[in-house]
Amino acid sequence: MAYPADFKYTKEHEWIKVEGNTGTIGITDHAQQALGDIVFVELPKVGASITSGQSFGTVESVKAVSDLYAPVSGTVTEVNADLATAPEKVNSDPHGAWMIKITLANTAEANSLMSAADYEAFVAEEK
Repeated sequence: MAYPADFKYTKEHEWIKVEGNTGTIGITDHAQQALGDIVFVELPKVGASITSGQSFGTVESVKAVSDLYAPVSGTVTEVNADLATAPEKVNSDPHGAWMIKITLANTAEANSLMSAADYEAFVAEEK
């Protein structure tokens, strides 16, 4: 699966799409493949603050429970409620099944994250 060029990526396998001062966050195709079938997603509530590099939730698969790490800092403005009843959407469409939307604390913070090409090279080195 190709990684969308308009997203930024972390070494912890989260992606963020930045539009203005809004960031939409999810996990990458590589992450969902490594996790296997996702059965539960725990996300923060609207209004919660998240901090770059810190856990903001968990994703549970048939293999393990893994923390979700914030690619940038900000305040949660929306949570994808569909994932509460259909967490498998992360497996079927990892780059479309976003988890949270945030208002960015600093719009320049995302500039330090990896591009799609950099992330693909990073994943290739991990294999």
